[in-house]
Amino acid sequence: YSLLTTRYSLLPPTMDLTHLDARNQPQMVDVGAKTVTARTAHAVVTVSLPPELARLIASSEIQSKKGPVFQTAILAGIMGAKKTSDLIPLCHPLPLDDCKLEIETRPPAPGGSADVVIHARVSTHGKTGVEMEALTAASIAALTLYDMGKAVSHGIVIRDLRLLEKTGGKNDYRAS
Repeated sequence: YSLLTTRYSLLPPTMDLTHLDARNQPQMVDVGAKTVTARTAHAVVTVSLPPELARLIASSEIQSKKGPVFQTAILAGIMGAKKTSDLIPLCHPLPLDDCKLEIETRPPAPGGSADVVIHARVSTHGKTGVEMEALTAASIAALTLYDMGKAVSHGIVIRDLRLLEKTGGKNDYRAS
């Protein structure tokens, strides 16, 4: 605990981290006075599949003993979005209006890896945004692809998890 306190106390006083109180201790942000508005977020992640797994993807929807791979990843991503506040300590639990995941495959380079791009779009009407839910949905879907594909190869790479867009609240955001 003292190492954690010391580390936080090294932050410059000009930093405005909303999840730290005046004593640099973790806190949940008080959203009680905020107005309920429509909130959306769109996150994306890329999963690079090694050649042997990429060949299976190119030929058809791959199956595993755990079920249809892409459909299972979509369901896992939706479940992850719904459980975000259980996974990220200071996130508010939010009722989600919608959560959609899309999986796009890109053809493999000759003899190389193939990219699978996962888009997660989440919406709610609430006092706080759904960025963490969208990011969690995308990452859990990617981890599910890894889990289901590792029987073929452990050379799967999950990369470039990022927020592309958020709307609602004080500021909208769009990645450039």
